[in-house]
Amino acid sequence: MSRPAIFANQSLNPYRGAAIALTHRILWDLNPLSWQSRKALQACRNTHLGEKAVILCNGPSLNKLDFGCLDGCFTFGLNKINLLFNRSSFRPSALVAVNKHVIEQNQSFFNSTTIPVFIDYRGRRFIRNRQGVVFLHSTNLRGFAYDCSISIDQGYTVTYVALQIAAHMGFRHVALVGCDHNFTTRGPANATVVAGDSDPNHFDPRYFANGVAWDLPDLIQSEISYLFAKQAFENLGGRVVNCTDGGKLEIFPRMSLPEFLSHS
Repeated sequence: MSRPAIFANQSLNPYRGAAIALTHRILWDLNPLSWQSRKALQACRNTHLGEKAVILCNGPSLNKLDFGCLDGCFTFGLNKINLLFNRSSFRPSALVAVNKHVIEQNQSFFNSTTIPVFIDYRGRRFIRNRQGVVFLHSTNLRGFAYDCSISIDQGYTVTYVALQIAAHMGFRHVALVGCDHNFTTRGPANATVVAGDSDPNHFDPRYFANGVAWDLPDLIQSEISYLFAKQAFENLGGRVVNCTDGGKLEIFPRMSLPEFLSHS
């Protein structure tokens, strides 16, 4: 949910920020991992053209979901979605993580899972390269990446990254579940803080707990990203709907998940 460091640098000195961003871009383009990941991203483009997908966000309302209704539907699991695996046989079709704290804290799972993983390229220091791992390059330019093989915009929330990947893969009708868009922990947007003993902001109290670092959300910038996504899917002839049980996200039209899954 945090913005990359280049955003902070750019706000202080736009020339220095631009130079850092350009250096990161060139170094990544020269890395063989970038060629491999770009090839993988190009190979999966529009492979699910016209199909539906569900993005499983990490709010407390996710605990209300009947995962059995997702059988046969392509699903994206975000960040530490694996924390629910010990209480459900459900497994997402793909995983997405771009936050540096999440990647480091959850590296054991990301390095052992057989589920395809889309991960921020800066996370390659923690995640070993192997079949099924795709590294995403993040740019400091705001916008929606219809083609994710070059760069994506993190958009201050991993949900926005998943929406870009979904569009890239050809999904035109996408539902968000567990996107509460509401945090009880308060503080400056994007500030890195130390977690308490238990996490009240996510579907599992262990999510950010026991002193680990995490970044406070930027709900305003997240909403701007969601508006980008809404327009992008409409441009593609599709739409994003919010199937979250409750929550405070009103950018997308609301719909029940059973209705979304059954609607042709």
